[in-house]
Amino acid sequence: MRRKDKEITDRSAMEEIIHQAQICHIGLVDDDQPYVIPVHFGYQNGALYFHGALQGRKMDILKKNPKACVQFDIGMTLVTGEKACDWGAYFQSVIAFGRAAILEDADEKKKGLDVIMAHYSDQTYDYPDHRIANTAVIKIVFDTMTGKQKMPSAD
Repeated sequence: MRRKDKEITDRSAMEEIIHQAQICHIGLVDDDQPYVIPVHFGYQNGALYFHGALQGRKMDILKKNPKACVQFDIGMTLVTGEKACDWGAYFQSVIAFGRAAILEDADEKKKGLDVIMAHYSDQTYDYPDHRIANTAVIKIVFDTMTGKQKMPSAD
């Protein structure tokens, strides 16, 4: 990272940003074209879970190329200034790289859905078997994570 003063190196601090984020953006590669999608998600033990339809572009891409880049951000606040170069933003962000796996086992899919729901609610849920069968659940295990932030100074 070029700006070491903005780097977040503590994994627990990066995971706190992930836990606070409401959506993330997943970058995939469709042949030679980037493809980015926003998703609701759950995160547990170094892995991201998200769900979707069994068919579609996202699934087609993942079947060909499981490599993924995931971006999270929180606390985005625009900072204005008198001059254009004085403008900026306060933020905290995490970028992670990993490999996606489409879960096939019903119990694994339920576990993934539980992780997703736990991100947004403290309730527990049951999932009808036909919904499990008709829902894709994807797990991305992170290989690497980096964090960056710009926060207001205390002075």
